[in-house]
Amino acid sequence: MSNLFVFGFAFILFALVKNGVSMDYGAALTKSLLYYEAQRSGKLPGDQRVQWRGDSALNDGKNGGIDLLGGYYDAGDNVKFGLPMAFTVTMLSWSVVEFASQLEAKNELKNALSAIKWGTDYLIKAHPQANVLYGQVGEAGSDHSCWQRPEDMTTSRNVFKIDEQHPGSDLAGETAAALAAAAIAFKQSDSSYSSNLINHAKQLFDFATNHLGEYHNSIPAGGFYSSSGYEDELLWAAAWLARATYGKQYLDFIDRPNISGGTRSMFSWDDKYIGAQVLITKGVADGKIPRIGNLDQYKTAAEQFICNCMQKGNGNVQRTGHGLLWFQEWNNLQYVTSATFITTVYAELLAKTKGSIQCPGGNVWSSDLLASTRSQVDYILGSNPKGLSYMVGFGYNYPKRVHHRGASIASIKKEPKPVGCQEGFDLWFHKNADNPNVIDGAIVGGPDRSDEYSDMRENYQQAEAATSNTAPFVGVLARLA
Repeated sequence: MSNLFVFGFAFILFALVKNGVSMDYGAALTKSLLYYEAQRSGKLPGDQRVQWRGDSALNDGKNGGIDLLGGYYDAGDNVKFGLPMAFTVTMLSWSVVEFASQLEAKNELKNALSAIKWGTDYLIKAHPQANVLYGQVGEAGSDHSCWQRPEDMTTSRNVFKIDEQHPGSDLAGETAAALAAAAIAFKQSDSSYSSNLINHAKQLFDFATNHLGEYHNSIPAGGFYSSSGYEDELLWAAAWLARATYGKQYLDFIDRPNISGGTRSMFSWDDKYIGAQVLITKGVADGKIPRIGNLDQYKTAAEQFICNCMQKGNGNVQRTGHGLLWFQEWNNLQYVTSATFITTVYAELLAKTKGSIQCPGGNVWSSDLLASTRSQVDYILGSNPKGLSYMVGFGYNYPKRVHHRGASIASIKKEPKPVGCQEGFDLWFHKNADNPNVIDGAIVGGPDRSDEYSDMRENYQQAEAATSNTAPFVGVLARLA
């Protein structure tokens, strides 16, 4: 396909969307869930749809005397990092909790639950004792010095855990949140599995609150997924357990004064305050959480963040010249997708209560939130100056050289000869050609502040996708589809 043709098509696509022709959100939803099959670690199931992947990391945990088969690779590398993996599971679960009927209508509920279960099965394995949680498999340094398919890995698969002597309240708290959220998602279809998830979540919450500490001081995740603190994860976990169990312990925890986190600047794998604020606010409105003393603090803080996203607050989120929410240079779309999830869920709440948010810059209604969400989603899917979909595989013009080891190397099923550590850089990473495998549904880091994007494997700041980018998008797409 010539560059002229691609440019012409991109311009036409941009013009069509700008003039009101709707995106195929259903197709994007399907691809968003396919992405998680491409990120699977372990023995792949018989119903695996992403056929260019193969079994990988089949001995994970053995050198630590534990079975840690399964779970997800976090991004374009081959490490299993517990904190972003758990956040991914929480957001996939929240998507099902809020939008199960829409997922079912698009025949994607089964796939969403499968994506969640691939994560929760692993997290259960990683929690063999009440106060032990394995939080990482693989060493980031050695992994990043090689460019290999996960099926060929020759790097260290050492395992790392938190325990009573080496705590990690943020990791244990986020994992508790993930399992509690998943328990709600599975309650109707598999009550026994749901109960097991709750039991693990309760133990992990107790572990997190009784042995305080940041997990990156106990396992070597620093430099990749360092935590800014654990207070948000404890609140997040308590909110999900309160929603799942109505337990007094968790209700008392969230009813304490001055723990809402205040107005936040973003919602991410590292900062869960906004998620907790909205979850609690919606829980009160839905009657899932009783109206007790200090819960108005969450509603106030959540709405201030939303006002800022809507450009009607006192500390508005910046935007690019063409309207994309702008949080930071590195992997900006991660924060955009999570923000759109928040505005989508809150739009549903306002529609149900027939209310509005009284922002400093004027009232915001449900329809305003959905219109804003749609504009951000459309930008990501191609309604932008480059006419480029930042969801890989969606449309005709999307990133072809994603920073991803498996996607950038020929499938092991086509070229079974193992690719060596440095050989991968020589033969594939530096190759001036598109990736041989399309990693459908992956959302890359996205454009810079000037709406520019460079489609190069070396450009990991913009061209790497991560599981936490796409997870919030699943629920948003289900609502729009």
